[in-house]
Amino acid sequence: MFGIDSTELLVIALVALVVIGPKDLPRVMRTVGHWVGRARGMAGHFRAGVDNMIRESELADMEKKWKEENARIMREHPALPAAAEETWPEPVVDEPAAPAGKVRAPKKASTRPKPPPARGAAAPRAGAPPIPRPRTAPPPPKPAPEDPAP
Repeated sequence: MFGIDSTELLVIALVALVVIGPKDLPRVMRTVGHWVGRARGMAGHFRAGVDNMIRESELADMEKKWKEENARIMREHPALPAAAEETWPEPVVDEPAAPAGKVRAPKKASTRPKPPPARGAAAPRAGAPPIPRPRTAPPPPKPAPEDPAP
C-alpha cells in the first residue's frame, strides 16, 4: 500500500484505540473509510481521463499515418484519366424486346394499419395437440344361439 507493514498497521490501530477510545472508534473508522473511498473514486476518474487523452492522441497519430500512407499510394498509382479508362461494349440480347403497350404498375401495399392481435376469448388457442385415445380391442363375438335338439 504506502509501504506500511502489517506490524506497523497493528501499532497504528492500537494507538488509535488508545487515543480515540473504543466508544468513538467505529464512527471515526466509518468516516476514514468514507474519505478513502472518495479519494479512490477521484483517482479512478483522473486515471480514466488520462487514459482517454492517451487513446485520443494515439488515434490522431494513427490517422496521420494513414493519411500519409494513402497520399503515398495515390502518388505511386495515379488515377487514369476518364478518356483512357477501359470501355465495355454493349451486351448482345437474343430475346426480342417486350411489346410496347400499356404496362401496369405493381400494386401498392396498403397504408392502412393492421388491427392489433386478438386477445382473451377471441384469440386463437395455441395449446397442446389433443391426446390420442388408446385403441381398445373389439369385444369378443357373441355365441350363436343354439338350436334345440329334437
